[in-house]
This record gives sequence, C-alpha cells and structure tokens, in this order.
Amino acid sequence: MDYFDLNDGNRIPEIGFGTYPLKGRNGAFAISTAINNGYRMIDSACRYENEGTVGAAIRMSGHPRGGLFITSKLPGRHHHYREAITQIQESLFTAGLDYFDLYLIHWPNPLEDHYVEAWQALIDAQKFGLVRSIGVSNFEPEHIDRLIAETGVTPAVNQVELHPYWSSQAVRKYNADHQILTQAWSPLMRAGAAFKEPIIQQLAQKYGKSPAQIILRWEIQLRVVPIPKASQSAHQLSNIDIFDFVLSPEEVKAISALDKKDGRNPKYDPHSHQEF
Repeated sequence: MDYFDLNDGNRIPEIGFGTYPLKGRNGAFAISTAINNGYRMIDSACRYENEGTVGAAIRMSGHPRGGLFITSKLPGRHHHYREAITQIQESLFTAGLDYFDLYLIHWPNPLEDHYVEAWQALIDAQKFGLVRSIGVSNFEPEHIDRLIAETGVTPAVNQVELHPYWSSQAVRKYNADHQILTQAWSPLMRAGAAFKEPIIQQLAQKYGKSPAQIILRWEIQLRVVPIPKASQSAHQLSNIDIFDFVLSPEEVKAISALDKKDGRNPKYDPHSHQEF
C-alpha cells in the first residue's frame, strides 16, 4: 500500500474502504475481510451508525491497530463545541478505540452555520489526543476559507463527491493550492453509467483491467484518495488491484473530460444540503 503525505506531517493510504451501509455481524465480516485483503484505511461516520461494527471488524481481523487508518465523521446535530467534543469521545467508546487517525466534519450545514464552532472542537480534540488528523467533508472553498480565517488552522483532508461525471475540478484545485488532500466518496458512482463510456471501455481493454479499476486508478493519479465500498471479497480484491499499471497523462485528461456541469447528485449540494 502506498501513501500520500498530509499537511500535518501524518500520512494516509492511497485508497480506502467505504463502510456505508455495512452494519451488524455481516458488516463486521465484510470490513474485516477488507482489512485482511489489504485495505488499511477504513472510512466510517457517526451518521452511518456503524462505528461499533468497524471496531468489531478491527478486532475480528487480528490486524494490529497501529497499522490501520480509521476515519469517522461528526454529524450536523452535534456542531456545537461541547456536543462535538462529547460525540468524538462517544464515537471512540462505541468503536472501542483510543483515537481516530482522521476525524471530519461530515457536512458544513451552512443554513445552521455552526461549522466554525465544530472545527474549533476538532482542533482541540486533536490537541487532546482523541484524533491524529482533522479535516472536513463536502466543504466548498468559501467554507474552508472561513475556517482558516477564523481559526488559523487548515484542514488536512476534504472528502467530496468525485467520479468521472463530477471530478470536483474547482474544489480539487483549491485543495491542492492549500495543501489539502482530496478524498472521493462515491468514486465509482455506485457502479454507474461511466463504466459504459467508450474511453473507460477502451482503457479497460488496453490494460486488462475492469472499468472500476480504470476509474480508481484515474482518481489516484489525480492525487485523490478514493473510498470504494464492496461487501464481496472478490470486488474488494479487484478494487485494490490498481498499483501495477499507470495511465498516461493524455488518458487521465480523457477521463477527466467526461465531467458534466450537472454531474453532481442534486440532493447533495453542500451549499444547501443539511445533514443531521
């Protein structure tokens, strides 16, 4: 597993494993299988209601905790400072962990407008040793500008919707300019229409890879960390088998050209979406 460096001196695996909506014994088995298949970053959230499942999966896997990178996220209902600190502690108790490697504000919830207060809580949680790296999810540049202006602390990560039809070009550029690593949720559009695009099909044939593998490789070469979810072991192994080939710069550009102005899921616009 290769790693990207974060702006706080920590490092993060180049690909992660998404856990929504994996729960219960079956979910723990799927996640522990992913760990034993080679995934080292596991992405969760309070909103997924599966932090306990993730903790159980870690114990089931038998893999040393120090070799794993575990992420969780703060829900919108706990953006107030004291509630945020308490929720981070509660999430750790639920997962049976001493710390999170990365903790994110799940959504800015701009209509509520408490995300700066939540960010201050994450800053202090990092000082307290509850989390090692802190970041945001679904934040637009103007949201991050405000965090930096009011606290002086830049997020290490911004996790956003990103796939061939929505490459988050403007956000990626902003993140890169500020040394913020971009993560991709829904990196495969839930096995969406992009698999059938001629350029994806052509590259899959050229490299002897699946359409999913081509897309995941494209994201890594954009210096984006994709977080695919797969409950079946065969799909988990396939998604992680992307380090034995390299797309050319022209091929990366060709996939990026699939970007659509309306490619984002309309239900999840960070300027208006409220998540609690």
